[in-house]
Amino acid sequence: MTSMNLKIEERVAQAVLPNINLIKPHILTEKVKEYVIGNDNAIEILSTAIYNHYKRIVYNNSEVELDKSNILLLGGTGSGKSYIAKTMCKCLNIPYYIADASVLTASGYVGSDVETILSGLYTAADGDINKAQQGILIIDEIDKITNKEENISITRDVSGIDVQYELLKIMEGTVRQIQPGEKRKHPEKPSIPFDTTNVLFICMGAFEGIEKIIEKRLNIRKIGYTADKSKKSYDPNQIYTYTNQDDIRAYGLIREMIGRLPIITSTDILCRDTLKDILTKPKNNIIKQYQELFAMDNCELTFDEEALETIADFSIKNKSGARSLRATLEKILQKFMFRIPKTGEESINITNDIVKEKLK
Repeated sequence: MTSMNLKIEERVAQAVLPNINLIKPHILTEKVKEYVIGNDNAIEILSTAIYNHYKRIVYNNSEVELDKSNILLLGGTGSGKSYIAKTMCKCLNIPYYIADASVLTASGYVGSDVETILSGLYTAADGDINKAQQGILIIDEIDKITNKEENISITRDVSGIDVQYELLKIMEGTVRQIQPGEKRKHPEKPSIPFDTTNVLFICMGAFEGIEKIIEKRLNIRKIGYTADKSKKSYDPNQIYTYTNQDDIRAYGLIREMIGRLPIITSTDILCRDTLKDILTKPKNNIIKQYQELFAMDNCELTFDEEALETIADFSIKNKSGARSLRATLEKILQKFMFRIPKTGEESINITNDIVKEKLK
């Protein structure tokens, strides 16, 4: 049987992709939804993109060369961008590393070289260079390195454009020398060649203020605005769905970078009901985790529905999305967790009044 007649999962198993569990998009989507609430469209797009990426790696038709399709994922703070990507990587057993683009600098400036993120992926792959070279790099805060000339510094490149060009080189596919554990190269220390050809890049950012660019392009206004009734209105909660490559370029990403990010999708702005579901419905939800902690001291922890709604409202008010839910629960439960091992209470019910008091 020829390699082209084998199922893609079998071809991956026979290729140089150690331990990767390639899963078809619809199956991966269902697995991820066990842990992630909402964002169905983004999950489907990422599942398909990752599946196609690994098909590309094992594709052996010399007549048709398949280009790499990196991903740009937009979404507000706490909307689940990183969590979705991390969950997919764990389901597929793919090594991944999350880098913060805002701390990267171009060569010759004070700060971290882009090779730092390759070293991070190498470490995440347990020092296996083959696994690392077929892993996923998640670059967060990509919107923080947009081209803003007024921020140029003589000691650290914070203008963004030079960092974008440095990232562009490794996104395209190149061999860079890395020194694991080092922020910058040391001529005396040994290095390891790292080929980025088969590394998938998922770039993320909130792109705050991009709605102004979109409004101008589409000649629209937010729902509820009273001025200029001649313009069409739009729902600000759906702003990212209107985004295209021209908007991203106008925001400050260079044309070459955008060209290496052909897949653009977005996460949803989380409403109260979704945030409440995030607290209680995922397979490893936060409420269940705290209930388990309390159970270890033989105490049953319960929450009133209104209490959960107030916690969700608190996250919306602070514009922190799902990211702050654990910190909020820590604030609410800390005194109880300190007290119960001493008092031996058998049950604690968190009411709306308790939540309001703790979150003052």
